[in-house]
Amino acid sequence: MEVLKKILSEILFNIISKLDFSKLYEIRLRNGQPITINYNNNIYFVGENGLTNKENDSLKADKEDISQIIANSSNYSLYAINDQLKQGYISAYGGIRIGVVGEIVDENSAIITVKNFNGLNIRIPHEVKGCSLNVLPYLFNQNEFLNTLVVSSPGAGKTTFLRDVCYQISNHNMPFNILVLDERNEIASCYDGKTMLNVGKFTDVITGGTKKMGFINGIRSMSPDIICTDELGNIEDYNSINIANTCGVKLLASIHASSVFELSYKQGFKEIIKDKIFKRFVLLSNKPSKGTVVGVFDENLKMIYSG
Repeated sequence: MEVLKKILSEILFNIISKLDFSKLYEIRLRNGQPITINYNNNIYFVGENGLTNKENDSLKADKEDISQIIANSSNYSLYAINDQLKQGYISAYGGIRIGVVGEIVDENSAIITVKNFNGLNIRIPHEVKGCSLNVLPYLFNQNEFLNTLVVSSPGAGKTTFLRDVCYQISNHNMPFNILVLDERNEIASCYDGKTMLNVGKFTDVITGGTKKMGFINGIRSMSPDIICTDELGNIEDYNSINIANTCGVKLLASIHASSVFELSYKQGFKEIIKDKIFKRFVLLSNKPSKGTVVGVFDENLKMIYSG
């Protein structure tokens, strides 16, 4: 909650500070539109007296509100966070990630920066200790970790689930060294060289950089047993998976999809399914609540556990 005090306006923070922080997932501001909050997996407007279902009672965001939050989050140095802005987000202290939209400035098809911000989404991370425990036994075979892909639509708890798997492996003193490739600084949320979110005592963390850089440098430098990374999304990511797989390193990753069967339609991922690189698929849903386990599937996409 302290980090929100630093980045939000006093009026907005005073309203939010009265809420149960463990149920606060997202705060969205859009220029000229009502401020909304995802609270306990329900969407509310923000009124002067707290959350409301009535749009007429809601506070509206303006361009200055949005610009001030971005300035606060960057310590008044947009230049310092421009590499993040080009990817559409800002990483704030404590694992908070702020999605940003505005006018893209490009040159020769490359994004130079983003300006004239018109909306943002403040995503609040949570440690949910034990959320992976029911699934954990299905991710091993005779003490060997099986390549695992966590699948869900956006906002269904993939990152939280990955974080807990890493934590539980360490917490149960399993003999695996884990390397987290925290490209967007969401899984472990390192600040000044210290992880702010608990990923376990046997876990090392690389922040920033591309997954390709992380896979190559991480394998060379840390000799991990398991590499954990979030949100696979392009051909380069899939190529990195193949590199790790041929080096004997086990994989724990996540990807956006509404079902395991949808994966076969993702460009570049069809071969990974065909080659059965991943031995386990964990499907999550945000219904009835974030992080709900729908099921665990094997390499043939056959359900072996139903949540």
